[in-house]
Amino acid sequence: MTSIEFDKEARQDLLDKIKEFFSNELEQEISDFKASIVLEFVLKSIGPQIYNHAISDAYTLMSEKVEDLYGLEKRRG
Repeated sequence: MTSIEFDKEARQDLLDKIKEFFSNELEQEISDFKASIVLEFVLKSIGPQIYNHAISDAYTLMSEKVEDLYGLEKRRG
């Protein structure tokens, strides 16, 4: 799996959310640099599992929709 890339604005939004989490939940102020380390860790170690789960969910949904197509089949008669 290739690495996940974000544009500058989206990346900064994620860093701000990480910093806010640390502030609110852990009562610690962290820099953008430290937040970027956390973000990279999450993307590399947890991201693939989340991605695989999303792919599995999408596969299940698409399989159900394909099965629904058979219900539209015209019967000879």
